[in-house]
Amino acid sequence: MHSTERQTRYRWTYLWVGALVALAGFVLLGVALASAQAWAEASSLLGLCLLGWGSLAQALNAVMLVSQPSAETPLHTGLLLAGTLVWLAGWGLIAAGIRRAPASTEGPSPAAGAPLYPRLARYQDFYWGTLLAYGGGFLVAEAVILLLQTVLAGGASPSDLVAGASKRGGGMEPPGAFVIALAAGSMVAFLSGFIGASRARRLSLPEATIGVLYLGLPIPIVLTLMERIPELQRALGYHLHQVTYAAGLLGRPELGYWLVFAFLVLALVLGVNTGFVAAGSGRVDVKMGFELFVARRHVEVFRPSLLLGTLAVLMLGIIPPLLIYFIIRSAEASVERTRIRKLGLADPLAAASDLNRLKQHEQSPTMMMTALSVGGVGVGVMALIITLSVMSGFEAELQRKILGTNAHAVVSKYAGDMTEFHQVMEDVRKVPGVIGQTPFIINQVMIVSEGNVNGVVIKGIDPDTVGEVADLPKNLQDGATLDVLSHPEKVAPRSHAEEGAEEGPPPAETPKASGVLPGIILGRELAASLRVKVGDPVSIVSPMGTEVGVSMPTPKSRGFRVVAIFYAGMNEYDSKFVYIDLKEAQDFFDVKGATGIELKVADIDEARNVSSQVTKALGGYPYRARDWGAMNRTLFSALRLQKLVMGIILSIIIIVAAGLIVATVVMLVLEKRKEISVLKALGVSDGGIVKIFLAEGLQIGVAGGFLGLLSGLSWCVFIEKVGIKLDAAVYFMPELPVRIEPVQTVLAVVIAVLVTYLASIYPALKASSVEPVEGLKAE
Repeated sequence: MHSTERQTRYRWTYLWVGALVALAGFVLLGVALASAQAWAEASSLLGLCLLGWGSLAQALNAVMLVSQPSAETPLHTGLLLAGTLVWLAGWGLIAAGIRRAPASTEGPSPAAGAPLYPRLARYQDFYWGTLLAYGGGFLVAEAVILLLQTVLAGGASPSDLVAGASKRGGGMEPPGAFVIALAAGSMVAFLSGFIGASRARRLSLPEATIGVLYLGLPIPIVLTLMERIPELQRALGYHLHQVTYAAGLLGRPELGYWLVFAFLVLALVLGVNTGFVAAGSGRVDVKMGFELFVARRHVEVFRPSLLLGTLAVLMLGIIPPLLIYFIIRSAEASVERTRIRKLGLADPLAAASDLNRLKQHEQSPTMMMTALSVGGVGVGVMALIITLSVMSGFEAELQRKILGTNAHAVVSKYAGDMTEFHQVMEDVRKVPGVIGQTPFIINQVMIVSEGNVNGVVIKGIDPDTVGEVADLPKNLQDGATLDVLSHPEKVAPRSHAEEGAEEGPPPAETPKASGVLPGIILGRELAASLRVKVGDPVSIVSPMGTEVGVSMPTPKSRGFRVVAIFYAGMNEYDSKFVYIDLKEAQDFFDVKGATGIELKVADIDEARNVSSQVTKALGGYPYRARDWGAMNRTLFSALRLQKLVMGIILSIIIIVAAGLIVATVVMLVLEKRKEISVLKALGVSDGGIVKIFLAEGLQIGVAGGFLGLLSGLSWCVFIEKVGIKLDAAVYFMPELPVRIEPVQTVLAVVIAVLVTYLASIYPALKASSVEPVEGLKAE
C-alpha cells in the first residue's frame, strides 16, 4: 500500500547552512556593485529578476553593467566573482537539502482500480484559460482606466488617441472622469475573475497570482518610473497628462497609481469568489433564498436586543450600557431563580423544566462573539464617518475662506504687465461660465506705522468690480463699504486725543494735492499688530520702484490712511493682505495697466475647464489662466492625502473586527459540522455551503455597518448643532466644522461590508470542504 505522507524530505542542516552562504554571497555582490557605483543601475534589473521576467537575461545585463566601470571607480572583479560563486554555492546547498523520499515497497491497496473520488477526478493542476481570463482581464481593466480617463477628462476621441493627438480641456473634471473610469475598469476586472473562476470551478489562486504579477504589474510600474525617468516622461507624459494630473491630486502620483492597482486586485478577488460561489457546482446558481434562511437561523444577527444593545454602546459608550445591562439581567435572573426554587418545593419536575428553559435563553459563546463582531464593525464605521466628516468640514471651510478672498481663476501674462486689460476683459466676458471679473495689481511691500513695521502683500483693486469676484465687501467691519477707497475724504483722520495719552505723536502725513491721503484697507490681525485703527495714517515702502535721493536711490514711500478693516477669518490673509485703489497702485508702482484679471465662475468644480476655455479665447500665449485648484494645489493635495491616510488608518478598526468575524464563523463551522454534513448529504453543493457562511459574515457586516452609520451620523449632527469650540487664532475657525458627504459616508459602510465579506471567505471555504462522512461518523 502506498504511503499518503509527503513524498519530500528536508535536511534542515543543509537548508540553514545554504541560506547563510547565499546571504553572504548576496552581501559580497552588493559590496561589489556599491564599490563600482553601479547599484542604482543594476538594482532595477535585479528587481525584475525577482519577478522572474527573463531572470538569466537580466542577470547578464546587470553583470555587463558592472563590467564597464568608470575610471574613478574601478570594478573589484575578484569581489564580484567571489560573491557570485558563494551565492551559487549557497543555492546548491539548499538544493541538496531537498530530496524526494524513496518509493514505497508495499503493494497496491485493495481499492486499486476503483473509480477516483469525484473531487480529485476533475482536479487539474493549472488552467491556461483561467490564467488568460485573470491576467488578460486585469490588463484590459488597466487599459480601460487609462483610456477613459484620457478621453473623458481630455475631451479627446478614441480616433484622436490612435492618431497620437490629445486635446487639452473641453472634457469632464478629472475627479469625475476618474470615478467613471475606475468603475468601468473595476467591472472589467470583476467580470474577468468571475469568468475565470466559473470555468475552473475553483478559486485558482496560482493562476490569479501569476496573472496579476506578470500582466497587472507592468503598467503601474511604468507609470511610477515615468515620474523619475525623463525619457519615459518625454515619451508618455504628453499622452497621459490627464492620468498624471488626476493621480497628482493626492500630492504623490505614484500613490494614486498603486491605490488603483490595489482596488483592481480587490475587484478581481471579488469576481473570483463570486464566480466560484455562483458556478462552482458546474451550473450557474445565483439563488440565495435557502442559504439566507439557514444563515439567519444560525447567527440571528438581527435580533432587536442585540441591535439595540450595540447601538446603545455606540451612542453612550461602553460602561453605562453594560452596567445597565448587567443590572437588569442580574435582577431578572435572581427573580426567575427564586420563582423556580419555590416551584421546586411543590413540583420538582416542572422546576427542572423551567430551569432548563432558563439556561437555553443564556447566550452561547458564539452569540457573544457575534455581538462583539457587530459592535467592532459598528465602531469602525462610526469612527470613519466622524473623522472623514470633520476633515471634510475643515477642507470645505478652508476652501470657502480661500475662495472668498481669492478668485476662482486668474488671467495673466507669462511676462510683463497687462496694459490691454480692458480688451482682455471684453474677450473673457464672452466665455460661458464666467460670471464676474476684476483687474488687480499685486506686489510685496513694507507697511510702517508708529514704531511698527511689517511685510505685507498689497493689492490694487477696482472697487466697482471686486465685489463680483471676492467677498471683500462682505468682510469689511463696522458697516464700511469699498466706496471709501475711491473717496477717502469720507473717513476723518483720528485725532491724537482719541489715540490715548500713552502713544506718541502720529506720523506726519504727506497729503496729495487734494490734501487727503489715499485710502488703504487692512486685515484685522495686521491692524492689531500695527496698533492702528480706522483713520490712522500708515506708510507703504516699496523697494521695487526707487526714487532718486541726494546721494543714492532710495525706496519709494507713500502715506495712506486706514479707511476700513476687514476680517476674512484666516490669519494668513488677515495679517498679510492690504488693499488700495487700482489707480493708486498704478501710480505708486508705475504700472500701465494691471498685473492680471481675477475671474469668478458659476461652478467652482468647472473652474479648470473654464480656465482652459479662457486661454483658448485669448489665443493662448502670452496669456494664461490658472484655476484655484492649480494655485492652491499643494495645500489641497495635502488635505486629500491626510484624509486618505486617516481613512486607511481608521479602517484598521474594521480589519480588527474582521478578525472577530473570522473567529465567529470558524466557531460556527465547528458547531455546525453535523448540519453541514447533513446538507451535503442531501445534495447541497460546495458553492451552496459557501453561500451560507458568506451570508452569515455579510449579515454581521450589514448590521455593524447600519449601526455605525446611524451612530456616526448622530454624532456628526450632535457636533454640528452643539459645537466644539476651537481657538480661532490657531484653527482660523471658532468651532469644529462638520460636513457630511454622502459619497464618503456610503463608502465607509461599503468598506465595512467588503471587509466582512472578504473575512468570511476563508471559513466559508473550510466549511465547504467538510465531507459528509467526517461530520456524521461520530453520530
